[in-house]
Amino acid sequence: MKKPNILLITSDQQHYNTIGKFNSEIQTPNLDRLVNKGMCFDRAYTVNPTCTPTRCSLITGRYPSQHGAWTLGTKLREDELTIGKVLQEEGYETALIGKAHFQQLRGSKEYPSLEAYPILQDLDFWKNFNQDFYGFKHVELARNHTCESHVGQHYALWLEEQGCENWKDYFVKPTGHVERNSIRHKWKIKEEYHYDTWIAERTNAKLEEYKEKGENFFIWASFFDPHPPYLVPEPWDTMYDKEDITSSKLREGEHEKNPPYFKMTQEETPDFSAFDESGMCIHGLESHLVEATLLEKDKKVYYAMISLMDKYIGKILDKLDELGLSEETIVVFTTDHGHFLGQHGLIAKGPFMYDDLIKVPLIVRWTGNIEEGVVNHSLQSLVDIPTTLLSLLDIEKPYEMTGLDESQVWLSQKEKIRDHIICEHRHEETTVNMKTYVGERYKLTVYYNQTYGQLFDLQNDPEETNNLWDDEEAREIKQELLLKYIWAEMGKESMYMPRIWHA
Repeated sequence: MKKPNILLITSDQQHYNTIGKFNSEIQTPNLDRLVNKGMCFDRAYTVNPTCTPTRCSLITGRYPSQHGAWTLGTKLREDELTIGKVLQEEGYETALIGKAHFQQLRGSKEYPSLEAYPILQDLDFWKNFNQDFYGFKHVELARNHTCESHVGQHYALWLEEQGCENWKDYFVKPTGHVERNSIRHKWKIKEEYHYDTWIAERTNAKLEEYKEKGENFFIWASFFDPHPPYLVPEPWDTMYDKEDITSSKLREGEHEKNPPYFKMTQEETPDFSAFDESGMCIHGLESHLVEATLLEKDKKVYYAMISLMDKYIGKILDKLDELGLSEETIVVFTTDHGHFLGQHGLIAKGPFMYDDLIKVPLIVRWTGNIEEGVVNHSLQSLVDIPTTLLSLLDIEKPYEMTGLDESQVWLSQKEKIRDHIICEHRHEETTVNMKTYVGERYKLTVYYNQTYGQLFDLQNDPEETNNLWDDEEAREIKQELLLKYIWAEMGKESMYMPRIWHA
């Protein structure tokens, strides 16, 4: 019997509450379609609130502290075992279309990078690129979010193939011709040249090829939106202009009991130099003050970016139907991490382990095997996806992978596997280094070398506005959670092999 195929679809930096089925303010008919025909998890969490660590966990089934790509500006070692490498050994064709971000934007002799300047924009190199890339036999890559200057690789090649000879007019300097501060919300690029169009078109081309050859496949359609800058082409930029959008804001006194840098984000010119160990950008340690009308427009365009992406996700799902592949393909949709649009007075991302940033949408569909239209409340972690997918294909879990096998939950054979998740965030060696433990009810965040921390009762305080870390009444539960966190850390250790004899 032929094994099922896998289609992984991801967005980038998408808040968990941005699916139309659960939020009437936004239109996502194709994600709704997946929800209606699959299982949606409302307690799924990322392993890290930034791109590189999580994306590497999505292919290795290991935590960032285990696979080594622990923050932005690092890389995944080429010899790491990945789900793509395992599947190739099982006869699968593997492909990645869109964003990888497994490597850093600047390489060195010791740590070279194929996603770095200048090779990033050497189009002749990418035209002839046919190397295996972390278990993906076929890749078509890009690195820019909307108008960023990092444009290049296969996306730039595709633009030229489409006759868009002036493509640099749509991207900022020094690559393009646009002044960085002259563009906001409306991107002058035509929709036909947008990378959503490219990803859907190229994904569908590979699906047609695999169907024609009768090949099993694992293909990752990796979208770039709704990661800032907040930009969409016409007419999407005005899609939500006339809509009433719920605003989020900081509650008075909310950060008084939080670690000190939370409160500093509400200053106009905060000084975060004490946290700067590497001399690199520390995402989120800056002023988060944004004028209310601008924040509202940002949110509307953020929604529009999701709606535009949803249109092209629909084109991929339509192609599956057209080719008769839907019933034999496991479809997974998720994102790498969440996003702030005013919640807790914060914007974008940073060392703030609220659910807005670390909880993610997760939908799985496998017609005839996974229940349809079900909202599942079990705890899920993105680190479990490779292990679970391999299990669904009856492929034994490699010992290197530390993610759990959630297949019995996905198939409604068990109510839950996990009683906790761990989310890591080590963005500087010591000063921005924290881990979060989420259980059924409580959520604990500990900070390296610090006596401060966070403890939230998600049942009575789902918006996480009352930090119980120093509350005397919560002392016993804090001690219990600290012990459970230590157990959780011990339980996720990577084992090279099983014990096979006495000595």
